[in-house]
Amino acid sequence: MRKVTLVDVFKHRITQKYLQRSGIHHAVTVAGYALEMAVEAGVDPDLATKSALLHDMGHYEWYRDGKWDYEEYRKHDIHAIKGAERAHKLLIRLGEDRTVAKEVSLAVLLHTDSYLPFELNGKRTPLQEVVRLADEKDEQPGGLHHYKQMDKSEAIRILHQLDLEVDQADYENDVS
Repeated sequence: MRKVTLVDVFKHRITQKYLQRSGIHHAVTVAGYALEMAVEAGVDPDLATKSALLHDMGHYEWYRDGKWDYEEYRKHDIHAIKGAERAHKLLIRLGEDRTVAKEVSLAVLLHTDSYLPFELNGKRTPLQEVVRLADEKDEQPGGLHHYKQMDKSEAIRILHQLDLEVDQADYENDVS
């Protein structure tokens, strides 16, 4: 049985603060993709969905002359590093198992290699690869995927459904 659900994670004030920057719609959509991909790949769906939900919580805003500057942001981007730290701290505060918090944090850290001077191709774990692919599936040019809107109540409804599906997948794995 899971200690912390996606809805628990989403409702926390820290998650609310940082998902406002990166986009609730994007985070919830990527969590849904991660569940599908995790089941296909034999990856723990709980770890995959939590990692996907939190993968961009390290985003920050970069403005130049009062206007969002995506290119400048990309040049100075360290969101995966900040996100990994925030995700770990958040999950520990929520009472999550320390091993789960560590695995989620690493998946958040390695969901992109845009901040690294080298590529991670072939070096990610299956969990980390699922999160990378789920994020990539929702991306749009110029970061537009971060600006799609989703009402919080709709996000909670979808995340509740994902929680039920994660529980079902865990049950089916235990029975097999």
